[in-house]
Amino acid sequence: MPPAFRGVAPTDLARCDAARSFLQSGFWGSFKARFGWNARAFLVDWGEGGKLPLLAIRRKLGFLGSFAYVPWGPELPDGLPVSDAERSEALAALAAALKELLPPDTAFIRFDPPWTSVGDGVDAPVLLCPFRRSGADVQPPDTVIVGLGRGEEEILAAMKPKWRYNVRLADRKGVSVSRADAAGINAFYELYLRTAKRDRIAIHGKDYYAALFAHAAEARAVPQDLRLYLAEFGGQPIAAIIVLLRGEEATYLYGASSDSMRQLMPAYALQWRAMRDARDAGCLRYDLFGIPPRADGDHPMAGLYRFKTGFGGEIVHRPGSWDFPYKSLPSNLFSFAESARKKVRDMRKSRRKTGAAEGER
Repeated sequence: MPPAFRGVAPTDLARCDAARSFLQSGFWGSFKARFGWNARAFLVDWGEGGKLPLLAIRRKLGFLGSFAYVPWGPELPDGLPVSDAERSEALAALAAALKELLPPDTAFIRFDPPWTSVGDGVDAPVLLCPFRRSGADVQPPDTVIVGLGRGEEEILAAMKPKWRYNVRLADRKGVSVSRADAAGINAFYELYLRTAKRDRIAIHGKDYYAALFAHAAEARAVPQDLRLYLAEFGGQPIAAIIVLLRGEEATYLYGASSDSMRQLMPAYALQWRAMRDARDAGCLRYDLFGIPPRADGDHPMAGLYRFKTGFGGEIVHRPGSWDFPYKSLPSNLFSFAESARKKVRDMRKSRRKTGAAEGER
């Protein structure tokens, strides 16, 4: 008998540390709790598929009440039917059951389902009614994942020729890459501020990134391998990235670069160093974490697509963010406001079309 949703019950947050994704981990839930979110853990009973942990984080919406958010969840058991209709039905049953376990002022619950489709130009999976597309995605639905379960020369060979050239060019030009970790936060954030201004992106305050490293250092039960790599030229920081290694997967979380010396290709050197280190640490995949949905030269982030796809990985599509309304009026009002904010942000970005990838700027 195939797995099917049977029920859900509260559990300890530590149970979520068994999740595949860092976004479903107890580590992530307790970290977000430091910044105004309330983390709640559940155990989902999938019948023959066993019981799997689920992290939901909740936040207030002022007079609209609150909403719950399930980042890259729920994880589904092997053997669950894979059609959009069957998965939507299972997720709707879970959402309805969670309503009874969440505070009564919860206006809606938002899911970023982790199921995927693979390939350039392939449509992403979708959810069906009663789910509705969120006004804006929280996590990037589309990404590039580079396979690390092979030799370094094979990984390089899968890259576009120009990418291999740029990796080696940075080294020839004297760009040095080192692990700075928490000690590099100040240098990283100075570069990140310049990146945000140049590319018109919103970023957190420096305390957010410092707290992320502090929280990773405090994670004793399940160590979190969070790394900050710094590229320098002549002793001057010119680019930096933050990468999380967890189990078989490494995830590129944040990247920053200077307005100058981009011709030295430090972004390529940083990514190559992080990939090699992740491979040496036992990771099988490197998630470049976010691209536009397709190759579109008119997209404000077209340069980001070119930069990340050039590393030769698989293009992976996820459904993005979808809402299951519990209260129609507040959820509709929030959706309208969120959609309006996204349109304004998109207009600002399109006024200044940017490469948005450190190596392309």
